[in-house]
Formats: sequence, structure tokens, C-alpha cells
Amino acid sequence: MKHRIITQTDAQTRDLGFRLGRAVTGPLAIALTGDLGCGKTTFVKGLARGLGVDSRYAVTSPTFTLINEYPAANQLRLCHLDLYRLGSVEELAHIGFDDLTGTHAVIVVEWPALLKEDRFAFDLELTFEFDSAYHRVISFFASGQTGTNMLSSLFP
Repeated sequence: MKHRIITQTDAQTRDLGFRLGRAVTGPLAIALTGDLGCGKTTFVKGLARGLGVDSRYAVTSPTFTLINEYPAANQLRLCHLDLYRLGSVEELAHIGFDDLTGTHAVIVVEWPALLKEDRFAFDLELTFEFDSAYHRVISFFASGQTGTNMLSSLFP
């Protein structure tokens, strides 16, 4: 299943993330792909608020920390990863990735190529691109029943 949305502002991109966050009912793995500056972290900021992450938490890019974790509603937590600086699959163990899986986590990964190489299964994959007018084109791809159900509830 695939769905495509065009956002023209940061607020629209955050709102789209918020809508997805509101639709989440349990653990979920999301891959975010796109060039630097194309709105991945902006989307995650909205997702965090939709998941119930308190506004006292500043949702920021984990470019240098690699993993940012935030408590969310319904005993979930948001784990936002940026794997841009990792060079191999083996480095995932050193950052504690295995501790995140199998928990009540919504795992969102920017630059997910290493995990795909390791055959990690994402429920949703989002691709961020710019069109000729510099609007964000966000394509949603579902994998498996969880991802398909999520897209069906988000885009009826």
C-alpha cells in the first residue's frame, strides 16, 4: 500500500506527523528516507506530539546523540534514531539498538539503510523529496499488516 502527500509548510509537515502519532496504538517501526533538510525531523516533532510526548520535551535531531528517547502516552516511548554517522551494522549493537526492539516503542529511524541491510522489518517507510516548487512530497509505503492498517486508518 502506498500513499503520497504534499506539504507546503513546516506546520503542515508537523501536522501530518501529529496525525500519524494520534493513529498509533502500539509498537511501530518507521523508516524515514530523504536528503538533509527535507523535513524528516520536522515530521518527527509532530509525531511526538501526536503520540503524547509532553511539550516540555524539545524534540531534536539525534544527529550527534544517535538516539533520542521520549516518554509518550499509553506506556509507549518514542525512540528517534539517526544512523547517518554509522558505518556498519555491527555498530548498531554499540549504540544499544537491540535494547529498543521488542519493547513498547515507536522506533523512528532517519537514514535507515544499515537496518535495511540487516533485514530489519519496518512497518512504514516514508520518503521525503522536494518537488519543483520546493514543496515536500512525502510518500508512505506500508509493509505487513500493521503498516497497512496504519495507512488505512490515516488515509481512509
